[in-house]
Amino acid sequence: MFRITLPDGSVREVAPGTTPADVAAAIGPGLAKAAIAARIDGELRDIMRPFEGDTQLALVTSKDEADALELARHDFAHVLAEAVQHLFPGTQITFGPSTDDGFYYDFAPKDRPFTDEDLPAIEAEMRRIIAKNEPLIREVWSRADLIARWQAEGETFKAEWAAELPEGEELTVYKAGNGPGAWLDMCRGPHLASTGKLDPNAFKLTRVSGAYWRGDQKNAMLSRVYGTGWLNKKQLDAHLTMLEEAGKRDHRKIGQEMDLFHLQSEAQGSVFWHPKGFILWRQLEAYMRRRLDAAGYAEVKTPQLMDARQWEQSGHWGKYRENMFVVPDEIPNTEDDAAIFSGTADLMALKPMNCPAHVLIFRQGIKSYRDLPIRMAEFGCCHRNEPHGALHGIMRVRQFTQDDAHIFVREDQLVAEVQQFCELLDSVYRDLGFEDYAVKLALRPDKRFGSEEMWDKAEDELRTAVLGSSLSESIKAKFEELPGEGAFYAPKLEFHLTDAIGRTWQVGTIQSDRVLPERLDASYVGADGERHRPIMLHRAILGTFERFIGILIEHHAGRFPLWLSPVQAVVATIVSDADDYAREVAEKLKAAGIRVETDLRNEKINYKVREHSLAKVPNLLVVGKREAEEGKVALRQLGSDRQQFLTLDDAIAMLTEAAKAPDL
Repeated sequence: MFRITLPDGSVREVAPGTTPADVAAAIGPGLAKAAIAARIDGELRDIMRPFEGDTQLALVTSKDEADALELARHDFAHVLAEAVQHLFPGTQITFGPSTDDGFYYDFAPKDRPFTDEDLPAIEAEMRRIIAKNEPLIREVWSRADLIARWQAEGETFKAEWAAELPEGEELTVYKAGNGPGAWLDMCRGPHLASTGKLDPNAFKLTRVSGAYWRGDQKNAMLSRVYGTGWLNKKQLDAHLTMLEEAGKRDHRKIGQEMDLFHLQSEAQGSVFWHPKGFILWRQLEAYMRRRLDAAGYAEVKTPQLMDARQWEQSGHWGKYRENMFVVPDEIPNTEDDAAIFSGTADLMALKPMNCPAHVLIFRQGIKSYRDLPIRMAEFGCCHRNEPHGALHGIMRVRQFTQDDAHIFVREDQLVAEVQQFCELLDSVYRDLGFEDYAVKLALRPDKRFGSEEMWDKAEDELRTAVLGSSLSESIKAKFEELPGEGAFYAPKLEFHLTDAIGRTWQVGTIQSDRVLPERLDASYVGADGERHRPIMLHRAILGTFERFIGILIEHHAGRFPLWLSPVQAVVATIVSDADDYAREVAEKLKAAGIRVETDLRNEKINYKVREHSLAKVPNLLVVGKREAEEGKVALRQLGSDRQQFLTLDDAIAMLTEAAKAPDL
């Protein structure tokens, strides 16, 4: 008999072959109906999978929303794949994971790529499969049998993947139904007990895109079908409403409408900033520079290209090379019929991050324990070789600028320095309109440098710093830990913003690193006269300027705070007789530091008002013959129907005060 310990401490003895579903039924019919999965010694498993020995059991219901959503989305992906193969015979299946708000599946169609026009028929077939309430049955197969099955069915992608899985790993499949022709997929699971456990009205297929097999552009192009999946229709409807609002706020759309930036294929993953967009950038950069100056940071500038040997020494060459742009250190051949590069030159790489270069600056000259902490900041332009298919507007790019800094500290300074950073970050986020955010501690990954003792200490220091900081109790209450999510050299704190429509964005970070100073031989002279290693704190508040500006655009829907607005005011005329006065008003506003344009076109004023409102101009100063004679303006502010009649001096004073950056 197996001993099954429940969360309340009670123990039940059950025979081999018993499942968590049997235990739920023995406790009561309500729980038997509600239970959808089980945690076995903390691991999420199928509710119909038999116990394998003595265990701690926690039954999972839909009230355990995170687990329930993960299961439902995984099942929706499988149902999607089954539906596609029913409707389009000969289509090969590959992978279908769950995502943060749904699921997708990659297919290799037999005849043509899928399009959005195929989605309604696929949705209908998915609902038919759900209505059949097919049991989802887990089976363990031998590697040889599984490969033979995939090859016999022409599933070359699945056969390739099965052949590459580690020797000794248990290979599992899930069958939909009991019959001899039951549809199956290779999957670790877990899954719900049957397709009927899904709500047929709680999912929607959203779009089709191209994707390369295994993310490599040298491989076959597949059709990726995306969907969003939830536990019930109410959740789905709320999400679709949010998506509709997100579409209106899309930074690519607003960026084009407001003439902020553009992207084009000649520079994949790099942004062409237009004058108005770069005004926004410069205002944000100037604000951050003032905050860093006030917090005791020294700004530096480091090279774009560094020798590959430096990246080898830092550890990035082995761990990160696939994401680096590598350049041979030689003059290219100009002969038409010869190779451009010899293939024998030393290699260099465009920096994907600034940290090794900052250690090299730290190593210049002898550092004393009295010199620490040293706070070294850089608005560093970096390059990372992201796949074309992963690029997304200015949110995910290849060339980007970080608001990066590294703080070199002694052991006894670390917790206080992390707390100071958290408090600076909190102030910056509130200034930028983000009062709601979460702090998460990313713990050691499986592949890492350093000893267990070092990781224990580093993780505890960050945990202590957050919980002992002056962050609000509401922020601390949401603090959580993320096992396995740390960098290969250090644990890190992540800061996740919540925007105006409830989406979360991971932006800020601080990482406690004892590895890189050791690898790059950074040291200071302690009070004892001996050499000691500093601890290196890697930190950013915005993350990258490109991505953060994209978030700002979507958060504010283009209606930026006045101090950030590329155009803060437009002076528009009612009649041409007021043109000279409009120019005078604009010049006085410019002299007061307001970014202003004039609209002297021969158009009706209502047309001008509507046009500038759509362009999200914060302030419209309307002037006609009467305003010119009286030295006044009619001020209309974006989002308000009210019109204020002010003297020009009062209007200038009002706008100048409103346009000050928060730190000023």
